[in-house]
Amino acid sequence: MKETDLILSKLPYQKPFLFVDELLQIDEDGVTGTFTFDEKLEFYTGHFKDNPITPGVILIETMAQIGLVCLGIYLTFDENFSKIAFSSSEVEFLKPVYPNEKVTVISEKVYFRFGKLKCKVRMLNSQNEEVCNGTLSGIIIK
Repeated sequence: MKETDLILSKLPYQKPFLFVDELLQIDEDGVTGTFTFDEKLEFYTGHFKDNPITPGVILIETMAQIGLVCLGIYLTFDENFSKIAFSSSEVEFLKPVYPNEKVTVISEKVYFRFGKLKCKVRMLNSQNEEVCNGTLSGIIIK
């Protein structure tokens, strides 16, 4: 089994709340991964009637799952990773993400010490335009 597949298998999420399709790259300094927002996702039925867009909170969750949790699993793999608790976010939204759009999340580790992981995270759309960016933090729970 590939390392990235093993990391994905350890994610504590399942559909419909899994927002990671694949990991393109991961190392001790960061991670890059993708997700496609299927038009059938339930939240689209109520988020802007007749003009659905992906809610900001879902964009943050996607950035956290790829950019924080996957990286946390990788960094603590030999230490029997248990959970990561999301502790803070500061995100700026620049463009909407529409149904059926594939996004790429790029996360760069700021620091990982005393069980706290902090990352700078960006999300790009399929045209390689930045749709949001920010800083996310989480605490590893063993």
